[in-house]
Order: sequence, then C-alpha cells, then structure tokens
Amino acid sequence: MSDERRGRVRTVGTILPRVSAKVLGKRGLGEAQLAQHWAEIVGERLASATSPERLSFPRGERSEGTLRLRVTPGIALEVQHSEPALLERINGFFGYRALGRLVLSQNWVPRQPARLPARPLKPEENEALERRVASVGDESLRRSLKRFGAAILTAKRK
Repeated sequence: MSDERRGRVRTVGTILPRVSAKVLGKRGLGEAQLAQHWAEIVGERLASATSPERLSFPRGERSEGTLRLRVTPGIALEVQHSEPALLERINGFFGYRALGRLVLSQNWVPRQPARLPARPLKPEENEALERRVASVGDESLRRSLKRFGAAILTAKRK
C-alpha cells in the first residue's frame, strides 16, 4: 500500500496542485492565481472591463510569456496604451519578468454578479466572536479571523 493511502493527515496545499492539474490543464496554476487576484493587480476599474484568458510561454521557458486579455471594446485603446504599466504590475505580482507582451481580444467581459451585503451580526454573535479571537496576539490576524468568523456566521445556509 502506498504511503499516500495510509490515512496520514495532509494539508490541502500539498494535494491541491495534483488535484487541480486536470482542471487547469495547460493554463497552469499561475493563471489561476492571476485570475483570482486580477482586480488587486490592475484595479477595480480595469478589472471590470478586462479578463485574463490565457497565459502562454515559449517552449521550455517560464519568462517573456504572452497574456491573452479579453477587453471590452470601449476600453481597448486605453489598455493598449497602458500596456507597459500593466505588464509591470503583472510581473510585480509574479515576482519576476513572467510576461513580455499582452495580446488583446476585443469582446464583452462577463460581469461578476454583485454580492448581496451580509446581514449584520447579532450582538450575542459579535460578543461570542470577540471572546473567541481575544487570545490571538497579532492584531491583523485577530481582525482577519473576526472577519472570517463573521462571514461564516452570516452566510446563508442551504
């Protein structure tokens, strides 16, 4: 019996690349991270009118790649003129010169559905959450845990 099947506890991060490889195919994990953080990289305004479609590299290389970008027709010229700045921001996200150029594809970018605001926490829920995170020493971690707990408490359950 292989070591993987012995019931040993493993973190999701150790098995995620193997599980997601089939789903991501040739596009790779880098593109999934790029798509996930797209609004943070290019800003909300550009993110609403652009969408990364495909990331490709020269054979055997992981630098000087090409990003195919879907762009709403009304903003395509602006994106084309700001290509050097966009490449700098995207390469900054990767931490090295991953991209050398953008290829624009003018097409409508699907809008992301608007999220409904979560209901406010009840006073007793807020107090219970405060008690649970009070022992965390790091202030930013405590705030993050509190936001996460509030999201769980206010999520609609099916």
